[in-house]
Amino acid sequence: MSSVAELPSSIAELIPLTLLRPGQSGTVDQVLGTGDLVHRLREMGLRRGAMVEMIRPGSPCMIRLDGHTLGIRSAELSGILVRPA
Repeated sequence: MSSVAELPSSIAELIPLTLLRPGQSGTVDQVLGTGDLVHRLREMGLRRGAMVEMIRPGSPCMIRLDGHTLGIRSAELSGILVRPA
């Protein structure tokens, strides 16, 4: 059984986007999920290197991306791993 302590530090620093606190920002590192979901999220701008800010956790989850506020079901965001700022 692996643990966070055994993961490379670059991966251990990543958390699901849904775990950001209100007002906290992070940089998208990975977008995981089915092909259609990943494609749709990337079309919305949620791709590697994008800076996001959590406005309101929950479902729908409210985030700020490129100056726009988006409301997305938290289940769809759980596969987005971010590096907290």
